[in-house]
Amino acid sequence: MSDQQTLAMLEKRRIEAAILKHVYDTLKASHGVEVAKKTIAESVRQSAMEQARQFAAAVGGKTSIQTFADRQELWKRGGALETEVLEKSETRYRFNVTRCKYAEMYRDMGLGEIGHLLSCQRDGTFCEGYDKRLKLERSQTIMQGAACCDFRFRKKAPSAC
Repeated sequence: MSDQQTLAMLEKRRIEAAILKHVYDTLKASHGVEVAKKTIAESVRQSAMEQARQFAAAVGGKTSIQTFADRQELWKRGGALETEVLEKSETRYRFNVTRCKYAEMYRDMGLGEIGHLLSCQRDGTFCEGYDKRLKLERSQTIMQGAACCDFRFRKKAPSAC
């Protein structure tokens, strides 16, 4: 693994957020809240796609639910996430996050209003870059006030066309 992949994801997100906070504040002052949020969202989306492609390359493009689940340790390192796995098979990976230090960190940094853009939106986007057949369904997040985050990943069968 590269140094980028061995650094705990929580620490990586803390570093990114410290920089993006200034960008967000600057954009808010010059262009308004909506433009600032849209810009941060798109920047984070592009970052998530690139990171996912790197993770897929690290497994030689042989992505699966198992290779995806194996990478979760980076996000959980240091107790950053407390999870409860409900199901893991070749086509499904379902779990709940019951504690999220990412959400706690963003709130502590004064970034609660965009924490979902900095972290939560990355999850579905990451799937797109890692394996286009991998889809995330989630109805709630701790960052937006829920008691838990419900992650429901499924891998679609390849299309016959």
